Amino acid sequence: MKFRKKPVVIEAVQFVGGRESAEEILGFVGSARAATWHFNHDTIAIQTLEGTMIARSGDWVIRGVRGEFYPCKPDIFEATYEPVDA
Repeated sequence: MKFRKKPVVIEAVQFVGGRESAEEILGFVGSARAATWHFNHDTIAIQTLEGTMIARSGDWVIRGVRGEFYPCKPDIFEATYEPVDA
């Protein structure tokens, strides 16, 4: 059998590294317990449904359909998502 992914609109913010981008991601996630910026490695640890995942510079942070957050590599993001008109 073959399946097609249901079209769904998501919200996402790209982490480009550094304090300003990290603060944008932390504001997007909205909870100090859900994401932590590790400035010495310039990464963001994100609490996901599958446990802690790390976002690195270039990764996208996505809010899923149930309000959960998770990082996504840029090549996967580009292959899976396209911009929509607001």
